[in-house]
Amino acid sequence: MRYALVIIAAVLLSSTGGAQLSINLNFNVDRQPVWGPTGYDHVENYYLPDIEVYYNVPQHMYYYQNKGRWMSSSSLPSRYRGFDLYNSHKVVINERTPWRKHAAYRDQYVSFKGRHDQQPIRDARDSKYYVNPNHPEHNNWVKQQKHDNGNGKGKGNNKNKGNGRGNK
Repeated sequence: MRYALVIIAAVLLSSTGGAQLSINLNFNVDRQPVWGPTGYDHVENYYLPDIEVYYNVPQHMYYYQNKGRWMSSSSLPSRYRGFDLYNSHKVVINERTPWRKHAAYRDQYVSFKGRHDQQPIRDARDSKYYVNPNHPEHNNWVKQQKHDNGNGKGKGNNKNKGNGRGNK
């Protein structure tokens, strides 16, 4: 499978005839929860060391232990009702099923328990996060995109008006 991807990429790059080709297949800021930390263009899972729970971004599912078994749910179990996702530390783990290596991750990230040092996406003022539909500035960002790109309106379209004979 990897060889096929390499061959496809090589064909695409050679067929551009010197043109630049930029493909970012790993961008999912728009799917990350707004309680997730800023600074990551792609996230598969967050590990929450305070409660030893994982959150899978593509599936929008939490993975947690219950009586020694890993369970999944679209919301945190009731025992974590008061847990503050916005102010807890999240570790990004770009692996498909990190809970299967939980003992190693728990030991590796135990020092992050109790830390409150990350800015959540919700509070970010970098416009790259406005693409996230749950960001507080998303609707304003959408309006601006429509304004800038629609019906010939937007920035810079009133420059150099005239009849082509120079300034009078």
